[in-house]
Amino acid sequence: MIDNLARKNNVNIIAQQDQLNKEYSQLKTHYDEKYKAGWYFMSAQPRPCFSTLLLDELNDYAKNIKAEMVNSEQQKYDYLILASDVDGIFNLGGDLAVFLELIKKQDRAGLLAYATKCIDVLYHNITHLDSELTTIALVQGDALGGGFEGALSSNVLIAERGTKLGLPEVLFNLFPGMGAYSLLSRKVSAAKAEEIILSGKLYVAEELFELGIVDILAEKGEGEKEVYRYINAANRKANSYQAIRKVRDICAPIPYKELIDVTNIWVDSALKLTAKDLRMMERLVMRQSAKNIS
Repeated sequence: MIDNLARKNNVNIIAQQDQLNKEYSQLKTHYDEKYKAGWYFMSAQPRPCFSTLLLDELNDYAKNIKAEMVNSEQQKYDYLILASDVDGIFNLGGDLAVFLELIKKQDRAGLLAYATKCIDVLYHNITHLDSELTTIALVQGDALGGGFEGALSSNVLIAERGTKLGLPEVLFNLFPGMGAYSLLSRKVSAAKAEEIILSGKLYVAEELFELGIVDILAEKGEGEKEVYRYINAANRKANSYQAIRKVRDICAPIPYKELIDVTNIWVDSALKLTAKDLRMMERLVMRQSAKNIS
């Protein structure tokens, strides 16, 4: 019986490893064993936004990292770094072409399903996968809408000088409903968060660093080096850094229910967009498509 159980466990471990080592089509991953750091680079097709497939792969990757942490007794990863494999673009946010189709069909369930995938990605990052690791976002190109939300959801946001970050949803009479208010209002005042959201303005990283929204400002082309500078500093004072991360979790938590409740408001608001609003969204879809990376 013991031999059978051992064989069964070995089969399960092999199956888990096959799953963990699998390749994705819109996500490129790399493990830096020296620093116990997992890098994952977004590369969505046909537009550099949060395609449904990219969201599925991000959520699958998070699930696999959590499994690796459990299997290694929280030893496999100390850091998880979200970046982009697209030159000049971190992520352009929600897939507006999908939004348009679902809004025109008045498909509430479809919109909520898409939005929930986004929330799941953010929540994994916010809660550092319920594991003893730190999540880092490295922004080396435009991070708009959901792309900005994705960067904000990391425990540490590093951005290179000159990169543009912003929430343009107000341009088509909507708001960023997948975490922006929750995340910003815990870094700046609620009034400032609303100002940023309602302005639709694109900010350069330097401005957001001055506001305390970007945690570390890197020189152009030095983003990856800055990630390792942070890791080295954190490793030298690991007890302090880990304790502060835990304190932040206690003092400024973002419950999953809060994210979902806001997302439901976003879905209802999206279904109320007028023909004029949708025409503006169509123009923005063309802009997203102009940055087609296929």
